[in-house]
Amino acid sequence: MEFVQDYASFLARVLTLLVAFGVLLGMIGGMSNRRRGRQREALEVEPLNRRYEAMSRRIQHGLERNRPNLLARLKERRRKKRQQEGEGRLPRLFVLDFDGDIRATAVDSLREEVSAIIASAKRDDEVLVRLESPGGMVPGYGLAASQLARLREANIRLTISVDRVAASGGYLMACVADRIVAAPFAVIGSIGVVGQLPNFHGLLKRHDIEFELHTAGEYKRDLTVFGENTDEGREKFRESLQEVHDLFKHHIGRYRPRLDLERVATGEHWLGERALELGLVDDLGTSDDLLLERRERMELISLSWHQAPSFSRRLSVVAESLLARLRSPSQARM
Repeated sequence: MEFVQDYASFLARVLTLLVAFGVLLGMIGGMSNRRRGRQREALEVEPLNRRYEAMSRRIQHGLERNRPNLLARLKERRRKKRQQEGEGRLPRLFVLDFDGDIRATAVDSLREEVSAIIASAKRDDEVLVRLESPGGMVPGYGLAASQLARLREANIRLTISVDRVAASGGYLMACVADRIVAAPFAVIGSIGVVGQLPNFHGLLKRHDIEFELHTAGEYKRDLTVFGENTDEGREKFRESLQEVHDLFKHHIGRYRPRLDLERVATGEHWLGERALELGLVDDLGTSDDLLLERRERMELISLSWHQAPSFSRRLSVVAESLLARLRSPSQARM
């Protein structure tokens, strides 16, 4: 038994040294990353037409047993391609993906993608954004909507496709588009604002715990988590929510002036078919339909901006995992 305890103590020391070594390497890597700046960032470009053509060829190859006919079709395809090249460049459809969380962190990539498009777009080029978001914090989604508005200001036609959900902040983004296409069962709308927080003042008071909060400015803090909230503070909080809601409606009215905001800006959400009837979207369909429809007459280009995790970040994840195992080895497993 004593041997097991000694071995466990030795193992803990070794793991501690490994963690310390990892932290040291992380600090060194962090300094190196700061010197390199943004070298780890990259814009990935993928031609989608080739993907669809490859899928089509695989199916034809599996179904076609008569090789001469297959060769004839390949020759015809090459002839059409040469003809298209002779007629000039096909307009491009830039395809972006936005998968929104509560803080709209994907806006960091979106802003770079939009800048790249504006810098390189030609006449007749368009943008398709495959949007999925249930909404979240106002500043993040306000910035994301502003990034999409840059495309319209640059006279680049913008289509937004919603396959699953574009609610609240997600719809704040979607309404900027020249055209909104939603799947029949996609969740659309939720044009409203919500704010909530718990208050533990009563619990602290029952246990004779005092909490002090000092502010400079009458409304620096309208509601608090631990302090005693007042009716005046609650009213101010509601006024702030109403102000954001009014800005939300004004933003939608700017881009969709025919929309009956008194009818739809109630915080409710609807499925795609009902949203079409209310004027929240323009057409029903999926992003796959849009891409297949345009693949013959446009060059489809998928853009995605990525920032590789830094060396220090990867080491910090390893260090956190090791520390978790040292603290509670029985709970660090699934």
